[in-house]
Amino acid sequence: MVRACNRKCCSNICSATWFHFSHFFIMSVREKPRKARSPESRPKEMKCAPPVQRRGFNEEKQKTVKAQDEQKSNHAEKKPSVEKATKEKVTRQSTRESIKEQRIPPESSKTKTCSSRSGSVKKPPEDHLKSQLEIKAATKLTKEFKAPSIDATKPKARANAEFQTCSKISAKKEGEEPEKAKIKREPEKKNKKAAEESNNKACAVKPGQRMKGKADLSGDALLRSILSNLKIKTKNKSEAAKVVNEFIENLIKYLKKDTLHFREVDESLRTGSYYENLKISDPDEFDVMLPMPVERVKIEPFGPDGAFYSVGLKRGNNPLKQFQQDDILSASEMLNDFRKEIKTFVKGFPAWTMTPKKQGCPAVTLTAESGPVTISLDVVLCLKVKSSWPDFTRDGFKIDQWLGTKVKQEYKREPYYLVPKYEGRGNVENNGVQAKDAWRVSFSHIEKDIMRKHGSEKTCCEREGESCCRKDCVKLFKHLLHLLKESNPSFEKFCSYHAKTVFLHACCSRAKDSEWRASDLSRCFEQLLQDFEGHLRGGILANFFIPSQNLLSGIGKNVCKNLSDSIKEQRENGFPIFVKDLAN
Repeated sequence: MVRACNRKCCSNICSATWFHFSHFFIMSVREKPRKARSPESRPKEMKCAPPVQRRGFNEEKQKTVKAQDEQKSNHAEKKPSVEKATKEKVTRQSTRESIKEQRIPPESSKTKTCSSRSGSVKKPPEDHLKSQLEIKAATKLTKEFKAPSIDATKPKARANAEFQTCSKISAKKEGEEPEKAKIKREPEKKNKKAAEESNNKACAVKPGQRMKGKADLSGDALLRSILSNLKIKTKNKSEAAKVVNEFIENLIKYLKKDTLHFREVDESLRTGSYYENLKISDPDEFDVMLPMPVERVKIEPFGPDGAFYSVGLKRGNNPLKQFQQDDILSASEMLNDFRKEIKTFVKGFPAWTMTPKKQGCPAVTLTAESGPVTISLDVVLCLKVKSSWPDFTRDGFKIDQWLGTKVKQEYKREPYYLVPKYEGRGNVENNGVQAKDAWRVSFSHIEKDIMRKHGSEKTCCEREGESCCRKDCVKLFKHLLHLLKESNPSFEKFCSYHAKTVFLHACCSRAKDSEWRASDLSRCFEQLLQDFEGHLRGGILANFFIPSQNLLSGIGKNVCKNLSDSIKEQRENGFPIFVKDLAN
């Protein structure tokens, strides 16, 4: 009896204790509802399980608790965090882009062998590493740009927040490149630079050696390599021009102020290859004309070719009348007095040296040092005649099909110049006038302007138009002639003016820009040389402005034939003299 009584009491005590504990637990759940976990934080297999049936508890209360738990779990599943969704979206997008950019993996991958292992370890493909780097970069971006706080009950606010987050991430991707990608691009730039250097080295070919592939120095590749070597350095060009300009400006001031006969000089006419942008190698030669205007002048031809004239000043108070004898202006007397004035002026410029006089040369030549270049300056005193061109020019200057009739008429209204130059012996007389007192007509200012407007189209060699190879052909022509003169002293009488004259005739016969395309450099250059070969074989090269003057009249036929054969040999064999020049 005692044992039974004891058992009943124990059961009553346990029942009471369990009732109070269950009541306390239910009340705590009602007062403090549980926070809903995100679906990712729970195992996929586990879902909101129904509450455990508690002994001695009211069934209606258990149903209420169950409904609350289900409502909270459903709310958590419907509303995942914006930051998590954005992160998944960016990760999926970057993964798709990396898959698209994947390349075909190499056939064989390099392996590394370790002393501690018997097998070889394969490197992962570069595309796989690239995709992994992009995924990590995208994950890092999602962490940097946190989603703004939004009201989950308003779908429009949530969509706007997601759009702002994604736009920031895309801007970050476009604006900043990952560091590893930058590091990867640096070797590509270095490899590209090394390839260019190797190509440049390949251009320096030894005589007789033939290269293969892109470095094969033939045709346009050879000619463009020569042009690159002939290009004048900008620093040397600016320094030389500065020295020359300073000297000429001071010389004009001296002539206007301190001389008696040359006060009419008020300008300088810059001519020659340097000012025509045809100078090659070094800026070492400059030609400057100092014109003196003469209004009323009598001009008579000196000789049959129409290039030389005798000049007589008419009434007026021209300071040059002192050099006139028997109504003939003496070119030799005026030139001698001009040399004396320059000799006096140069004493104030110790950097400049005056060279001895050359027979038949109208220029006073001075030299000076400008860095690594020795400058040679030819100063020519000339007469500026403001009247119609001589009659001998009527059948010349045929630029109608090239530059147009209107341009030709504009040029013909320009003045022309007379320089104190003669040919042959100075004491030879013609109609009582000695050769040393004759003047040669000059159109160098027209030649300079033609080279500037060298295209049949106004936009030739400009930004808006196509480029041509006219000037490049002249530069190559002059350089070839210079190399041939060095190899054979009998070609000494040929000069760059012969090359320029051949070029001007070629431009008139092939007037369209399409016949001088930059891409056809080799063909155009060889055609220009063939034109010169024809002039040499025929022994006739007419002056471009005065067709009655033959520029090859003072050169022997055998010399002309030898030069023609030499040029033909160079042309047919791929210009070995150019290859040799590159090797040196």
